[in-house]
Amino acid sequence: MSNAFFFKALVVFFARLLLKYFKNPKTLHRSFSTTTQSKFHKHPSLAHRQEDLSDHTLIFSVEGSLLKSQSLFPYFLLVAFEAGSILRALILFILYPFICVVGHEMGLKIMVMVCFLGIKEQSFRAGTAVLPKFFLEDVGSESFEVVRRGGKKVGVTDLPRVMVDSFLRDYLEIDIVVGRELKVRSGYFVGLMEEKKKIVLDEVLEDEKTSSKIIGISSFNISLDHQLFSLCKEIYLVSGADRRNWHHLPTEKYPKPLIFHDGRLAFRPTPLATLAMFMWVPFGFSLALFRAIIGLTLPYNMLIPILAFTGLRLQVINPHFLQYSVSKPKGLLYVCNHRTLLDPLYFSFGLKKPVTAATYSLSRVSEIMAPIKTVRLTRDRNRDAEMMERLLNQGDMIVCPEGTTCREPFLLRFSPLFAELSDDIVPVGMDVKVSLFYGTTASGFKCLDPVLFLMNPFPSYTIQFLDKVSGANSEKSRIDVANYVQSEIGKALGFECTGLTRKDKYLILAGNDGVAYTTVKRC
Repeated sequence: MSNAFFFKALVVFFARLLLKYFKNPKTLHRSFSTTTQSKFHKHPSLAHRQEDLSDHTLIFSVEGSLLKSQSLFPYFLLVAFEAGSILRALILFILYPFICVVGHEMGLKIMVMVCFLGIKEQSFRAGTAVLPKFFLEDVGSESFEVVRRGGKKVGVTDLPRVMVDSFLRDYLEIDIVVGRELKVRSGYFVGLMEEKKKIVLDEVLEDEKTSSKIIGISSFNISLDHQLFSLCKEIYLVSGADRRNWHHLPTEKYPKPLIFHDGRLAFRPTPLATLAMFMWVPFGFSLALFRAIIGLTLPYNMLIPILAFTGLRLQVINPHFLQYSVSKPKGLLYVCNHRTLLDPLYFSFGLKKPVTAATYSLSRVSEIMAPIKTVRLTRDRNRDAEMMERLLNQGDMIVCPEGTTCREPFLLRFSPLFAELSDDIVPVGMDVKVSLFYGTTASGFKCLDPVLFLMNPFPSYTIQFLDKVSGANSEKSRIDVANYVQSEIGKALGFECTGLTRKDKYLILAGNDGVAYTTVKRC
C-alpha cells in the first residue's frame, strides 16, 4: 500500500513538473543578485587578506565556497539509500540523466521528492548519523581555513536544512545555518520544499544590517539571489578551477572529531560508483552466501585458503600467543576491541581453533548460525561475571569490553569487568577494511551485518596479539587494568582512546540508549 502510494505520488509530481517546465522554461535559469558589481571580488578566497576577521560576519554558500564537489547527487543518493531503501536509491539513479537536463532548481526538487516522500520526520537520522562523514570528506581545507577566521559564521545552502544542519553546527561549529525547509504532513515529509521567499531572516542578522563588516563568499556558478547576500559589503567569488585545486580537510583539523557514524555505504556514491554498486549487488550477494557456507562447514585448514581465494584477507601479527602459559584450570581470556560482529569468528580463524565468544547485541540469526560457541551478556554485572567465570573454567574465551562496534580509529571505554575474572589476559587489536558496505549498524537490521560485510569484494581483517597482562592478581585496580589494556591496543593499532560508551554511540546515531531490544532492529 505504501509503495503504491509512493509511485503514484511520484508520477503526479513529475507530470506537474514537466507541465511547469514547458509553460515557463525561464524559471529554470538562475538569477543573480541585484547587488552592485562593485561588491564582487574575483579571488579564490579571503586568504590574501591578512587582517583579523574575528569581528566580521561571514556569509558563505555551502555548495559554492565550502565543498569541493559541484554535484549534490551523492548526498541525495545517501538519503535515498539509508533513510529509504535500495529501491528508492535505484529510482533516483535512473532519474539522474533527467535531473542533469532539467536544471538546478527543478533537479533539486526532483531529488527531494524521490528521497523524502513518505519518510517519517521523527525517524529521519541520516542528517546526523550518515551525511556528516561524507560532507566532512568533501570540505576544502583552504576554504574552511578562511571561514573559521570569521566571527559569526552563517552558512547558506539550497539543500534541505535537515541534511546539513548537524554537519555545519556540530562538526564545523557554524553559528547559523540557513537552508530550505521541508513540508511535513501528519509527521511525514511530503517531498516538497518551502519557497525561498518564505524564509524570514530579519531576526537572524538584526544587529548586522547596519554594519559594514559583513562579507559574502560564494561561487561563480551559484545564484546570489538569497536575501542575505544583499547585506554583504563585499562578496568574494570562487571559480570551479580553484575548488578543484583545494585539498581535502585533514581529519586532524576537524573542529570536532568524527567518532560515530551510521549507514551501510562505505563509499561516496557518485553516479559511476553507484552504477558499479548496483552491478555488483547480485554477484556480491551470491559471493556472500558462498563465503558463509564455506566458513560454516569446512575445517580451518581448508576454509582459510578457500576464503582467501574468494577475496577475504586475514593478517595475523605477533602470533607468539601459542607460547603463553595458562593458569589451570582456567583458559586464556582474550580481550579485543570491537569492529564487527564477525570479530570472534575471524579471531578463531587466526587462532585456528574455536573459542567461546561473550558478546552483546547479538542477533538471533547470528547466534544460531555461528560456528563457534556464543554467549549473550545481559549487562547485569553479577550475572555476567558468574557466566564468564564458568566459561573460562571450560576453556579460552574472547570478549569485547567496548560493548559495541566503532568504525573509526577510536577506542571506546573498556568495561573493567574482565579484569576481575582472570590473571591470563591477552590483549588483541582488531582492524577491518571494507570498500562497499559496512558490516555494522546502530539502527538497521543486525542480522544483515555479516551478509553485507561478506558482500564486499575484498574485505580484510588484521589481528594483532599483544603481550599478556596480569588481571585478577595484579596490584592495579580493575579500572586501571582496563585502561591499560585499552591504551596498549590503541598504541598497537594507532587508534585514539576515548571515554565514550555504548550509550553515547546510540544516543548520537539512533536517538536511544541501545539497551532495549525494541530500539534496535534485529532478525
